[in-house]
Amino acid sequence: MFKPTLVGYAHCDLPCGIYDPAQAKIEAQSVKASIEKYNASTDPVFQARAIAVKEERSELVKHHLWVLWTDYFKAPHFEAYPQLNTLFNEATKLAGAGGTKGSVDVAVADKLLAKIDEIAEIFWATKKA
Repeated sequence: MFKPTLVGYAHCDLPCGIYDPAQAKIEAQSVKASIEKYNASTDPVFQARAIAVKEERSELVKHHLWVLWTDYFKAPHFEAYPQLNTLFNEATKLAGAGGTKGSVDVAVADKLLAKIDEIAEIFWATKKA
């Protein structure tokens, strides 16, 4: 009597069209720009503002990466791309205290952007499948 007549299966929490690694990349580009502006200035007030923006944007990078990692990518993706967990781990660490959040080195921001590009490449390959 209470047995469902139809069973539904969902790939993700919401339609997959809402996910995009571009959100993380835009924030990472803001991080890099903030670092460049910090390094180009000698005004301590401006530098403090640049640091605040950099740290806020670094946190947003982590947020957007975590959403992709935990909400978009599913077991079949991790099976097809075994490096995916490592990429996300490295990228979120590059956006954290040991990365752009705790550094004013443009090279660290470039490494973060490169990791996001690697994740985006896999993301778009899964969207074509």
